[in-house]
Amino acid sequence: MDLAALLHSLTPSWTSVIMLLSFVTYLAIAGSILPGRIVPGATLSDGTRLHYRCNGMLLLLLLVFLLGIGCWMDLVSPTAIADRGLELFSTTFIFSAFVTLLLYVAGCRSRDQSSSLKPHVTGNLIHDWWFGIQLNPHFMGIDLKFYLVRAGMMGWLLINLSVLLKCIQDTNLSRSMILYQLFCVLYILDYFFYEEYMTSTWDIIAERLGFMLVFGDIVWIPFTFSIQGWWLLHNEVELTTAAVIANCLVFLIGYLVFRGANKQKHIFKKNPKALIWGRPPKVVGGKLLASGYWGIATHSNYLGDLLLALSFSLPCGISSPVPYFYPIYLFILLIWRERRDEARCAEKYKEIWAEYRKLVPWRILPYVY
Repeated sequence: MDLAALLHSLTPSWTSVIMLLSFVTYLAIAGSILPGRIVPGATLSDGTRLHYRCNGMLLLLLLVFLLGIGCWMDLVSPTAIADRGLELFSTTFIFSAFVTLLLYVAGCRSRDQSSSLKPHVTGNLIHDWWFGIQLNPHFMGIDLKFYLVRAGMMGWLLINLSVLLKCIQDTNLSRSMILYQLFCVLYILDYFFYEEYMTSTWDIIAERLGFMLVFGDIVWIPFTFSIQGWWLLHNEVELTTAAVIANCLVFLIGYLVFRGANKQKHIFKKNPKALIWGRPPKVVGGKLLASGYWGIATHSNYLGDLLLALSFSLPCGISSPVPYFYPIYLFILLIWRERRDEARCAEKYKEIWAEYRKLVPWRILPYVY
């Protein structure tokens, strides 16, 4: 593809704008009215707690059902996203910048002193734009941070399904594509099945909402995590049975570590006395869990996440580095995030954190400092 064709493919159209706005409008309206479990979030510094309606699984299944009906009635093209991938990417990027601008202006004007909405303005435009000003901004009763990460995960699935249907349409369905799609579907469905666990993650409880999270949620997640699917759409890869089995093992181990660590952390926050692997939890300073996966290494959930990312890329073989962009990027991101978490926890917990690090000195990887 030459430069002129690339620029043309990246140019937003009214069709891509309507597709994106229809998607975000559906999530806003249906997410507010569909039934779902109301889950209390973490206790904020002023003692308040936000509450989240966890109906993501129902929201996702209804969306796929409605799109399926639309395709059956020829109202929607099943390959619309696959046919307009770059166009939708640029449209969503512009939308993320626009949302960030609104958040920046609203944050600067806010006089609210609650933990969720208190503005944190440093005066450094780049810093405030990137990291955000408010912790949990809302719009018409919608928690935007929770809403945007939900949109990104659903967008990833919709892209994958469209790519899969494009592959079937082109009679180019391979074992590699099936394996990649299967892993992603299981991961995304698992995310929405355990959606309430998201309420206790660092992004929700500590990160302010700026361009980093807005862009990361609605642009980076769906369009970067799906690179392997796009690559397999245009490249043939034949996996041996041994390679398939090995790939499945990487996914399974990654899933067990990722989900197990996050589940233990979430349960501990809800009930500090709940058993971990059948035993009473070991707690440092009455605050920090040092049992289960969290007694093996700090942020062992990151190790699970990295193995899962690798499993999404392995179906593409090893002939090209392109499909491995996601696990490579994730490795860099998680190392950076772990260092940031380390600094924040050391400042927040002080001697308690020092005691915990003596007990659990390994970081992400067991036996690696």
